[in-house]
Amino acid sequence: MIPDFLVTHSGGFHADELLSSVILTRLFPQARLIRSRAPEWITPGVDRIIYDVGGAYDAAARIFDHHQRGAPLREDGQPYSSFGLIWKHYGRDYLAASGLPLAHIEAVHASFDASFVLPVDLTDNGALSPSVAGPLAGLTLPVLLETLKPVFDEVDPEADDRGFQSALAIARSFVEAKIAQNAAKLRAEALVHQAIEDAGQGRILELPMGMPFRPAIVKAGAEHLLFVVHPREKDWCLTGIRRADDGFELRADLPAAWAGLVNGDLEAACGIAGASFCHNGRFIAAAKNREAALAMAELAVREAISTGQKSVVDTGLAVPASIVAG
Repeated sequence: MIPDFLVTHSGGFHADELLSSVILTRLFPQARLIRSRAPEWITPGVDRIIYDVGGAYDAAARIFDHHQRGAPLREDGQPYSSFGLIWKHYGRDYLAASGLPLAHIEAVHASFDASFVLPVDLTDNGALSPSVAGPLAGLTLPVLLETLKPVFDEVDPEADDRGFQSALAIARSFVEAKIAQNAAKLRAEALVHQAIEDAGQGRILELPMGMPFRPAIVKAGAEHLLFVVHPREKDWCLTGIRRADDGFELRADLPAAWAGLVNGDLEAACGIAGASFCHNGRFIAAAKNREAALAMAELAVREAISTGQKSVVDTGLAVPASIVAG
C-alpha cells in the first residue's frame, strides 16, 4: 500500500534519517513527511512508514528503528542504522524508479550498500568514528550534513525543520550522484572489456572516450596494461593505471623528463609533435591528436620497461615487438 505519511523523529537530525528520507521521498513523492515523536505519529499504521524512531523494527508493519534493545544486525554482525534498513527494503525499488536497467540493480544495490550505506550505519551507531579520517574528519558526509542543524541559541521553533529540508536537498544530490557513478561503471565495463580484447598483450589500452576503467581492468585480470589513451573534447588523454583503489601508486609512471612540461618544451623532451602537457605528478598527459597520444604512450611503456619499474617487472610479460621496434 502506498503510504500517505513518511514519519521520522523531530528535533536534531542525523545522516541516517536524512538519507532514508532521500530514498522514501523519491519512491513516494505524494506522501507527507512528518517529523514528530508524538505517540499518535510513531505508532505503526497502514497509512505510514516510520523510520529512525518508534523503538521497533518490523518490515511488515513498516517501522524501521534501530535504537531499541535487540536492534537489527547485518548477517556479518555489523549494526544497521535506519538508512541501512530502508536501503535493504526499499533500495531496489528506488533504483528501478531511477531508471536503472533491471540487470544492473543487484550489483548497484550491493556496491552502494558497501561503499555508502554501511559507513553511515557504522558511524551512526558509534562503531566507526569520523576521526579515522584524520584531518578530513570534519569533512565526512555525516558531519557535514549535521553542520546544517540550527545553532544552540536559535529560538525559531521552525529552525530544525528548515535545517532538515536544507540538508535533505544536499543529501539527495550525493545519493543520486553516487548511484549514477556506480551505474556508469557497469555501463563502461563492457566497453573496457572489448578494448582489452582489442589490445591483446599490448601494454596500452585505447578507449573510445573517457570512462571508469580500473574496475573492469582488475576484473579482467589485465595486469599487463600500463597506460590508457582516450579522446577528450579537444585533445587526447594519456593516463596511468593505479595499482590499488586506496592509493596513488601507478603500475608505471610517465617519464620523469616530461614532468611539468607543456607544448614546445614537452615536444622537445619527448620528440613527438603534438605532445601538449604532462602533469608534474607524471600520472596524466595530453596530446593534440591520437597519433601523438599513442606515440607518447609507447615511449612511456618503453621507458618503464627499460628502467625496470617494479609494476612492469611484476607482470612477467615480454615487451611487445611493436614497442621494441619503436
